[in-house]
Amino acid sequence: MKTPRLNRKLVLEELLRVPDGMGGFTESWVSKGALWANLDARGAVERQVGGRTLSVSKFKIITRAAPFGADSRPRPDQRFREGDRSFDILAVGEYDDAGHYLEIWAEEGRL
Repeated sequence: MKTPRLNRKLVLEELLRVPDGMGGFTESWVSKGALWANLDARGAVERQVGGRTLSVSKFKIITRAAPFGADSRPRPDQRFREGDRSFDILAVGEYDDAGHYLEIWAEEGRL
């Protein structure tokens, strides 16, 4: 297995929900920091959502590893942002046997 080329700077974001005082809440994404990554497009699918067609691109993203529980370790309830693009994290696992890198499966284009 060759060493991945981490050539894209992605911002790791987490969803923050704040009560709005009327029984609901407001949502906003907050930065948890930046990670260097390798993005590899893995195909796309189209889905029908609310009577319209939505195109969803799938990606494998490689980053340096971080211990479980660390703020810098991505989780499936988070996303990456690169400018106007966002990548919703679906799953996270070890990329290599030595545990130096993480493999993250993500989708771009979801609602």
